Amino acid sequence: MAQGIIENLINELTKLPGIGRKTAQRLAFFILTMSEESAKGIANAINDVKEKARFCRRCFNITDTEVCSICSDESRDKTKICIVEEPSNILVVERSKTFNGLYHVLLGSISPIDGMTPDRLKISELVERVRGDSVAEVILATNPNTKGEMTAQYIKDVLKPFTVKVTRIAYGLPIGSDIEFADEVTLSKALEGRREM
Repeated sequence: MAQGIIENLINELTKLPGIGRKTAQRLAFFILTMSEESAKGIANAINDVKEKARFCRRCFNITDTEVCSICSDESRDKTKICIVEEPSNILVVERSKTFNGLYHVLLGSISPIDGMTPDRLKISELVERVRGDSVAEVILATNPNTKGEMTAQYIKDVLKPFTVKVTRIAYGLPIGSDIEFADEVTLSKALEGRREM
């Protein structure tokens, strides 16, 4: 009987992204050895997320209130909106401590082959924000891959009729890396994004 319970937990854990069978087994046996309080804490946290988490009605970040803490923070620069593909991207940008504006989450990127067309993303909501708010700059921080580039170009074209500055984050060589190990695309983007010293 216990074997069936553990097997069920392993099967459920393999449904998580990046978790293969071996990792799921390690996690399952780790959970088994945890204190009941710790294990229930994890279960309750998962339950709370599923019951209470929702998208902010302004930016589509994940929140447990109608408007997220970033959108409701009066100290943030409301003239700048940083466009990201997923809510998890906001955490990365926030960790840099260099951006104090607002965000807009697209909830994906354009990928016709995967059925992700512009109408399935939160682009029309972005247009409404630009039209209605006093936005001076839209910063495109989509991923530096084909889907992200296609999405950034589409948004740039959609925002052309507005008097808003549209910028794209720079990307290139990571700090601490050697040029000899950079691929051609990364080096090309680094050269394009160069700035005066």
